[in-house]
Amino acid sequence: MRTSKDTRLFIPSTLLFLLIIFIQSCGSTQVEVSEEDRFVNELLSKMTLEEKVGQLHQITSQWNMTGPAPNNEYAKAHEENLKSGRVGSMLNVIGAEATLNAQKLVVENSRLGIPLIFGYDVIHGYQTMFPVPLGEAASWDPGLLELSASIAAVESAAAGLHWTFAPMMDVGRDARWGRVMEGAGEDPYLSSVLSAARVRGFQGEDLSDKNTIAACAKHFAGYAFAESGKDYNTVDVSNSTLHNVILPPFKAATEAGAATYMNSFNIIQGVPATANSYIQRDLLKDKWGFEGFVVSDWNSIGEMIDHGAAQDLKEAASKAFAAGNDMDMEGYAYANHLQQMIESGEADTGYLDEAVSRVLRIKYRLGLFEDPYKYSDTLREKNTLLSPGNRAAALKVARESIVLLKNENSILPLKKDLKSIAVIGPLADDKDAPLGNWRASAISNSAVSLLEGIKAKIGDNTQINYAKGCDLVTSERGFAGEISFNTEDRSGFPEAIAAAKKSEIVLLAIGEDCYQSGEGRSQANIGLRGLQLELFEAVKKANPNVVIVLMNGRPLAIPELDEEATAILETWFLGSESGHAIADVLYGDHNPSGKLPMTFPRSNGQVPIYYNYLSTGRPGPKNEVFWSHYTDETNDPLYPFGYGLSYTTFSYDKITVNPNDNGMIVSAMVTNTGEVQGTEVVQLYIRDLVASLPRPVKELKGFKKVQLIPGESKMVEFTLSEENLGYYDNDGNYVVEPGLFSVMIGGNSRDLIKTNFEWNKAPNL
Repeated sequence: MRTSKDTRLFIPSTLLFLLIIFIQSCGSTQVEVSEEDRFVNELLSKMTLEEKVGQLHQITSQWNMTGPAPNNEYAKAHEENLKSGRVGSMLNVIGAEATLNAQKLVVENSRLGIPLIFGYDVIHGYQTMFPVPLGEAASWDPGLLELSASIAAVESAAAGLHWTFAPMMDVGRDARWGRVMEGAGEDPYLSSVLSAARVRGFQGEDLSDKNTIAACAKHFAGYAFAESGKDYNTVDVSNSTLHNVILPPFKAATEAGAATYMNSFNIIQGVPATANSYIQRDLLKDKWGFEGFVVSDWNSIGEMIDHGAAQDLKEAASKAFAAGNDMDMEGYAYANHLQQMIESGEADTGYLDEAVSRVLRIKYRLGLFEDPYKYSDTLREKNTLLSPGNRAAALKVARESIVLLKNENSILPLKKDLKSIAVIGPLADDKDAPLGNWRASAISNSAVSLLEGIKAKIGDNTQINYAKGCDLVTSERGFAGEISFNTEDRSGFPEAIAAAKKSEIVLLAIGEDCYQSGEGRSQANIGLRGLQLELFEAVKKANPNVVIVLMNGRPLAIPELDEEATAILETWFLGSESGHAIADVLYGDHNPSGKLPMTFPRSNGQVPIYYNYLSTGRPGPKNEVFWSHYTDETNDPLYPFGYGLSYTTFSYDKITVNPNDNGMIVSAMVTNTGEVQGTEVVQLYIRDLVASLPRPVKELKGFKKVQLIPGESKMVEFTLSEENLGYYDNDGNYVVEPGLFSVMIGGNSRDLIKTNFEWNKAPNL
């Protein structure tokens, strides 16, 4: 027996729009029309076709908006388009003064004075940098992610922005894909919870509040499943994967009120996402009831020509528009062709009015029609950016994002009476790398380095012996530049070895360059690059007490470090307060509680590797050869999803399952068996043992952070309802089936206690 969750009556978005117009035209007193609907529809009725098309055209800034337009034909045309209302949105206009000038150019010159909406890639902070999103996800704390997004919104809004192209909620299983840095990891449940938190943080309770900005759920959909981990590559997934893995975070974002969506570059199920009417129009707008607008990714409409899905830009525009893509980001497809297509009948007028009304609706909710200039306040900008309060919040989030991967002989936390410490490595005194990629308006070299953090932490009786050891890259760091790794210059090795020899403990800061992960930064090799492993071996030989401080934006294959290092601290790219946060954890002023949001592989060949896989018919080991395995590597990851150590230890016991009116109450006893207070992320997993569509061997269904003093025990409870026990079938319907389930609780996806229960309850969805 199975039941569908999706039993509501759904009204297609275009039909709904026409219904509102009909109700208004009838002058009905029985049906209330909101002030928002009335305003949008009245404005729409005044607009010319050219003005309507203009609202769907987004362009990037072509000159510094704090000064006059350059005296060339291109800039003049750009300025004229703004003045005539042929542009609805701009991106990359930075700062309160620039946004004010650009807004005045449009509002004070165009016929209807419809304001622009300014967008920008505010991914993990505007000027106060928080950890990269994958690092933040390691906190497993939606409240902290909501906090960081809210501060990013406050700073962005103070700089005149209305809209961020975040959060990215692509579920990523392949660490070769550089943009895993921007997401919440490999699990759809964790990604759903954290993505919804980010949406709430950006948008607050009232989008018209001048301290909030519109969120953008991206990339819709399947972008992280690019074949071979290559950015922009094609995606070919099953319906089951689409509905059960890829889409849940987006649905959660819609339910959290995400104002906008961005589609993705990739082909999915044979159709470019930008022209995929099923996911954009049928699913998002009609079935889920999404009220905002969909923007293309940068020229993704034009890229349909390269996909082979359109012969020219006009055909690409036609397909994207019909499929539900509302706004064209820097593609000029709609600007150049949509008006002509409407006039000739090649494009649907109803779709046009619907798309324009969606854009106007978000501008209305932002309060831009009431005061188009309210976000552009230079005094507020000056007082808000990088404020002490914002930096304090960045420090708090950074500390919670750190994951302790190894701690042999309890070398950490460091003793505060150490006489000497060596701080070594190409990232040890780097004040720029911790800012990470996609750093918005961060000030270069503004982060607290590890070396600075250690210096601020220690007393006068501790000697710091610093040596860089080697450079990681030889090229000049930059967003658009190619990375060239140092593979020859070992001239700094002797100084590093000497520093290690005369110190009690070595802190070795290695990992990735900040532009090694991010968009366009796919890698076939996700191990340590350049001379870093050689440096580690040399330092380890000089002093066996080596603590690795790992900085990176993706999971790395580091089996050598796991085998030989005394301790490993995963710090990601932690943002503005990086060095202080790391020092707090190294010295035990903060006990680490972070857990991995992505699996770490042992080798490149294991990728993609993830915990919630489907069992094969030969899971093994049943004999020596004929089962699903490698002959030169184990199937096990280096560090599993959900893994992370503490300076104390935790035990799990007494797992029970009991029914109640809402479902099943699952509980387990968690005890702090160590010597210091600590926080544990208690994780709940299930497995549906027999289903119409086979289910993964484990699925995360809940987590709670529990703080315990030494010797303290606490019974931790979770409720499993039908919402947790079902899955989506191949038609996208949510089904629940009775049968036998396994339920598991523990501190990571590998080390779990388990019991079974029977679900026989009649579906009630």
